[in-house]
Amino acid sequence: MSGTMRGVYTNLTEIRRRVFAEVARIAYASANEKGEASVDDTAAQLQQLPYEIVPGDVATYRESVFLERAIVQERIRLAMGLPLQDLDRPETVSDGIKKAAVPETYYEPPLVNVIKFACNACEDNVYRVMPNACQGCLAHPCREICPKGAISFRDKKAFIDHDKCIKCGRCANVCPYHAIHHHVRPCADACGMHAIGSDEHGRAEIDYEKCVSCGQCLVNCPFGAIADKSQIFQTIMAINAGDEVIAEVAPAFVGQFGGKGNVDKLREAFKELGFAGMEEVALGADLCTVEEAEDFLDEVPEKIPFMGTSCCPAWSVMAKKEFPEHAGCISMALTPMTLTARLIRRQHPNAKIVFVGPCSAKKLEAMRKSVKSEVDFVLTFEEMAGMMQAKDIDYTKLAGEGGDFDVASADGRGFAVAGGVANAVVNAIHRRYPDREVNVANAEGLDECRKMMRMAVKGKYNGYLLEGMACPGGCVAGAGTLQAVAKSAGAVKMYSKKSSRKNATENAYRMLIPELERDEDGKHEQDQVAETNEAQMPKE
Repeated sequence: MSGTMRGVYTNLTEIRRRVFAEVARIAYASANEKGEASVDDTAAQLQQLPYEIVPGDVATYRESVFLERAIVQERIRLAMGLPLQDLDRPETVSDGIKKAAVPETYYEPPLVNVIKFACNACEDNVYRVMPNACQGCLAHPCREICPKGAISFRDKKAFIDHDKCIKCGRCANVCPYHAIHHHVRPCADACGMHAIGSDEHGRAEIDYEKCVSCGQCLVNCPFGAIADKSQIFQTIMAINAGDEVIAEVAPAFVGQFGGKGNVDKLREAFKELGFAGMEEVALGADLCTVEEAEDFLDEVPEKIPFMGTSCCPAWSVMAKKEFPEHAGCISMALTPMTLTARLIRRQHPNAKIVFVGPCSAKKLEAMRKSVKSEVDFVLTFEEMAGMMQAKDIDYTKLAGEGGDFDVASADGRGFAVAGGVANAVVNAIHRRYPDREVNVANAEGLDECRKMMRMAVKGKYNGYLLEGMACPGGCVAGAGTLQAVAKSAGAVKMYSKKSSRKNATENAYRMLIPELERDEDGKHEQDQVAETNEAQMPKE
């Protein structure tokens, strides 16, 4: 069931993107001639914004226009990086704006939020009979197979006593008319961490001790009741202040804004948005590949029984949290985001670096102490599209200046698609040892990743390289993407083939890996898992 709405442009999609665009527009307009933000003017515009997004006095989607505006207000606050309003006391959409207007402001916990009064309080894990489908058949297989006697017949229709039902699902499996349906809450169904339960009113509630911020819940809630915080406002404040702001763009960017890659168009778009430059994160993917290939050759199976890849933070954190005794089996290599940021800082030590990609979990990764000094802001493709809309930039109509990134390898670019990370590492190993057999296991979605780890812990994958991807389909299926997963995967594969470098070992920057991997405290950022999930966000 998870992912059924992906790639479908809905009314909810329109509202979400309109909020991003309007917040970005206000941010760009907030600076005076000296680049200083006018907080009072910004607050006044924010107060008016819900009425612009939801005009009139007739509700379009909900039972009340006032409820629609209240939900939009909460989305505006989250887009500003602000917490949800405290409904127990008077508060306005602009409360806290002075703090949000400072470029260095970071998220307060939690990152992913449930807007309670937007939640439909969907039934979760309940079996119900669809009366129009039930034929009251003579065999009554549903009743006969029920181990708890929870099924009886009323008016010749099956009836389930939920006080007795243990939710085993046997009745649904044997019904010849498929008249028994398993109702699950869409957000909970999409959550591979099983972190979503219900509060006392039946509304969704997130267990932040389990949540790894993969974002699958927020893109699978058909009521738009779940949203994560953004740094759109803070990024634009840094641009307005005249800072050197450089974007590093994840490999999944291809086709997200239209076109077929069009790096020259994307570079021009970032320039018009006020960025000083743009680099390809696939460059860091190459470095990560080389590092993981070296680690695999050095450690498996002599030191560790298997090795898991490191680039997906949600998968990495899940594996280390739930299988702590095998945490050392997950690669300690820095992620492509961090490696690319460190490369950029070699030439631009005072720049503000913005990771632009498909992933909400990267927002959580960027808050680790060992990464925060490297990556200043994280924006999704959807948030970036909002910035383009705010500046009236039509990406496909930009002239572009010609040229490609032409730095990263085809394998590095392939990180965005499920299977791509493992493929890159195997190819790097084969460059040194062509005859070395490397067994690989892949998993997409955190539930499948968990199953893979359980098998590995039991010894089923000794000597293997494990690739985990929290999002089914890989990074191209991240919560912040704009296009259908299959379409994006195809675009990435086509773009990868254009690289003049096929293998990560052909990347000239690979000689810098030892220097880039070195932290001040001598620890890799992947060692910081313990700090990653304390109330989701560390407080400094």
